[in-house]
Amino acid sequence: MKEIFLEKYFLAFRVANIRNEICGIQQFHRETLSEYWERFEQLCIQCSHHQILDQLLIKYFYEVLMPTDHNIIDAANGGELVDKTPEAACQLISNMTANSKQFGTRGDFLSKQVNEVSISNLQNTVNDLTSLVRSLTSENVNQVKVCSICSLQGHTSDMCPTM
Repeated sequence: MKEIFLEKYFLAFRVANIRNEICGIQQFHRETLSEYWERFEQLCIQCSHHQILDQLLIKYFYEVLMPTDHNIIDAANGGELVDKTPEAACQLISNMTANSKQFGTRGDFLSKQVNEVSISNLQNTVNDLTSLVRSLTSENVNQVKVCSICSLQGHTSDMCPTM
């Protein structure tokens, strides 16, 4: 009965596509372990009759982990994950992902970004500032009054205090 239902409503090519996705799954660059595990579980749930051995499922998931997550799982396990039974491996990963959700995502801590800077915009800004400084200094030079008698700045000879 189950097979008749699956053949009728779950076409063979759809099963093949999901099987290929499961076998070729990879963790994305900024994807956390828990996000990756959830995506993997969803694929397996979409096609519960994928006929892939549990040991192979864990292998497909584990082999393409980002190095940091791979090392974290190995440390939590006390060795490589493939040494565990599939049930124990799934339980370990589920526990780890549940615990990691309490502490936020990796993106919360790694929010450093590199911004692009256009050299021409930077050069234009420097030129504008240079022009502004030159205009300000030339105005101040023209406004400084020097006494011809005592050579002090700020007054003229007709108001010289030394006289």
